Amino acid sequence: MSIQMPRGTQDILPGQTEIWQYIENAARDLCRRYQYKEIRTPIFEHTELFLRGVGDTTDIVQKEMYSFQDRGGRDITLRPEGTASVVRSYIEHKMFGWANQPVKLFYFGPMFRYERPQAGRFRQFVQFGIEALGSADPAIDAEVLSLVLGLYQQLGLKKLKLVINSLGDKESRTNHRNALINHFEPRIGEFCSDCQNRLKKNPLRILDCKKDRDHELMKTAPSIIDYLNDESKAYFEKVQKYLTDLKIEFVVDPTLVRGLDYYNHTAFEVMSDAEGFGAITTLCGGGRYNGLAEELGGPETPGIGFALSVERLVAALEAEKVELPIEQGIDCYLVSLGEAAKDYTVKLAYELRNAGFTVEKDYQDRKAKAQFKSADRLQAKFVAILGDDELASNKINVKNMETGNQIEMDLASFVDNFKKLKA
Repeated sequence: MSIQMPRGTQDILPGQTEIWQYIENAARDLCRRYQYKEIRTPIFEHTELFLRGVGDTTDIVQKEMYSFQDRGGRDITLRPEGTASVVRSYIEHKMFGWANQPVKLFYFGPMFRYERPQAGRFRQFVQFGIEALGSADPAIDAEVLSLVLGLYQQLGLKKLKLVINSLGDKESRTNHRNALINHFEPRIGEFCSDCQNRLKKNPLRILDCKKDRDHELMKTAPSIIDYLNDESKAYFEKVQKYLTDLKIEFVVDPTLVRGLDYYNHTAFEVMSDAEGFGAITTLCGGGRYNGLAEELGGPETPGIGFALSVERLVAALEAEKVELPIEQGIDCYLVSLGEAAKDYTVKLAYELRNAGFTVEKDYQDRKAKAQFKSADRLQAKFVAILGDDELASNKINVKNMETGNQIEMDLASFVDNFKKLKA
């Protein structure tokens, strides 16, 4: 029996990798324009980072982390998300002392969560995320939202929905927390064991429960919006004003709760409204996390960011039938006829590639007809035909595959002449 990939993973094959590369290049270009710089953190971290950074009441920490002890007895976890690692790096490398503030970073990379695999949900998945650390200005909240929506729209997605909420500052959340405890405690026995455990630790997480989402108490639970103090209200109103100024449409949803403990003030999700996208409609989630740096041993540092699933982005493009303008084809296919000609095309392919051209040749001693079929499949713009007779006379025939025109060139100066032909 052959070995297959582990459940919850996938192989991204040629034909798909080009789509992923296009998305990554588009994201990198957008980050360049917004002046976010790339950061690359380890795929595994000390488990304590996620216990403290993500929150020990979250599903991620309680049920989904890939954790183990290494040979030195250290508790290690494959990263389930990117923010905690970025903030850890920010503190460790004292980025808070850098001249340019806020520090604006982005990352691409695999994350790992032990979840039940289904459409749009994998145990290894790739996230693109950004983090802006060092500014409590609501304008940067709007910038972060404009960046992610700009990426989706630049790639051609149209059926998008931005949902925002405010989780308030510490005082607002404390008052809301007490109201939630008073609301749920008399009937907490009717809820799942997870919700019962969360009641005193983090009752806000009860609102994010999938098992009890239809319970009547969920529908009448106190709204965080009603407990925002004046400062939190003013902050949220400013964020909304900036979004309106940018002509970014949004919906305020007081029930929106992000699944990680570190969020405060602005929280948001971008969803797909495309038909046939599937049950999991969230494309991207994020928010503000003032206080996370202090929790991880750093100085007081406001921050905001988002992470999006590349897998779900690809699925959304498919659902909306978006065809990305990925460049197809190669510059030249070398057809060789005869042993001496075949040997010479090894050198010729090398020279053309060094000159910057995309080139392929035959490696299976096939007849001319089969080689031309390969050239067609590869969408070659030109085919250069070299036989033993042409080699002896220092000539090579070049066919334009679009027009069908064929010309003879001097073999010794072929690379230089091909540059002119391509120009």
